[in-house]
This record gives sequence, structure tokens and C-alpha cells, in this order.
Amino acid sequence: MKKIFLIATPWILIICLWYLVAWYGLVSATLMPRPDQVGAKFIELMRDGRLGHDILVSTQRVFIGVVLGIVVAIPVGFLIGWYKSLRIFLDPLINFFRALPPIALIPLVIIYFGIDEPAKIIILFYASFFAGVIVMYEGVAQISPIYIKVAKTLGASDWEVFRKVIIPLTTPHILTAFRVALGVAWATLVASELVAAQHGLGALIQSAGSYFQMDVIYVGIISIGIMALFMDLLLRKIGAHLVRWQERVSA
Repeated sequence: MKKIFLIATPWILIICLWYLVAWYGLVSATLMPRPDQVGAKFIELMRDGRLGHDILVSTQRVFIGVVLGIVVAIPVGFLIGWYKSLRIFLDPLINFFRALPPIALIPLVIIYFGIDEPAKIIILFYASFFAGVIVMYEGVAQISPIYIKVAKTLGASDWEVFRKVIIPLTTPHILTAFRVALGVAWATLVASELVAAQHGLGALIQSAGSYFQMDVIYVGIISIGIMALFMDLLLRKIGAHLVRWQERVSA
């Protein structure tokens, strides 16, 4: 009960504050709908199927972009983190491209890849890759060489060192890279769906903004937050299962 209370309290406080702002007229009702109005619009959009489809489309885009980005980021981050000379060589380049906002690349993406689905995936891939590779190489660079020396002293082959030492030690960093990339991808979603998207939560928000449908904008924003939170919690559960050996070691 204590855990449920601690989890629920911040959300209750936010809703109460939201109602207070609406009731005291601190923000015009046309600019900030009440929570119950947003909830009613959420139910309405779910019933007509539009919101469910937009959530599915956006989730699919984020999932594909993150998976592709992390699949590439893991070996790149590992190599950069493991080999110091390579890290010195590539670190400025990685940080240069990481600092570029994905939205600034949209004109180039449209020119090179058109306005179809691949263009949106590429923007999400870009954001996920550079977020993931930073986490990976920082994590790998902090692995102490003593573990490898001990394993080799005990007679482990190179393959056994990689399989039984390196992979377990890098698994937490891979999971962290996934979580960071997932957050960045959801944050980049609206920008990716600027590329002539007809469906998706970003497209829903942009369309609602054109017609000043504030309740729909709030529904889209909240839906992005809910899906990002759900996927992050799912990754946490998977991570807790994969690195449960850490608890046994620390115990």
C-alpha cells in the first residue's frame, strides 16, 4: 500500500494543481482544458479508433528506430570504449553529431529519402544511435581490466572471457542504452512525424494544433508519455531478470 501511495501521490497532485489552475482562471479555458475534458476526449478518440491506431503507428516507429539504432550502437560503443586510441579518434566526431538536433536534419532527410516511412525511421534511428553509443562506450570504458586478467589466469580462453566476463559486464550498459535511446526516440517522435505523416501521435498533435483543438493536443502529449513510461517499465522488468546475478553477487 505504501508503494502504491508513493506512486499515485505525484499524479494526484498534478491533477489537483491542474484543476486549481483551471478553476481560478489562471490560464484561459480555451488554452487549457480541464482534466475531465481531456479524459472525455481520450475516450472519444479511443472509441472511434483514431487514437488507438495513432498509438500503434507511433509505437511501431519508435520500436523499429530504437532497435536498429541500438543494434548498431552496441558494437560501435563497445569498440570505442574498449580501444582507447579509437575512442580518442572518434569521440569528437560522435559528440559533434550527437549535438545536432534531429529536427534540423529533416530537410536533408526529405531530400535524400523522400517523405515515406523510411524517412521517419531514419530520424528515430539517428536519435537512438547517438544516445545509445554514448552510454555504451562510457560504460565499457569503465570496466576494470582486472576481471579479464583473473579469468585468463584461471585458464579461460578468449571466447570464454568474452562470453562469461565481457557480456555479463556489458549487459547492464546495453539495457541502459536501450532505456536512454527509448526516451530520446519518444522525445523525437513529433519531429520525425513532421515528415508528411498522416498517422501517429505526432501527426495527431500537429493536426490538432492547426485547428486549435487543445483537448486533442493534450491527449496526444499524454499518450506519448504513457507509452514511453510503459515501455520503460517493461525494459526495467526485462533488465531486472537479465541482471539478477548482480543481486546474488552483492549478497
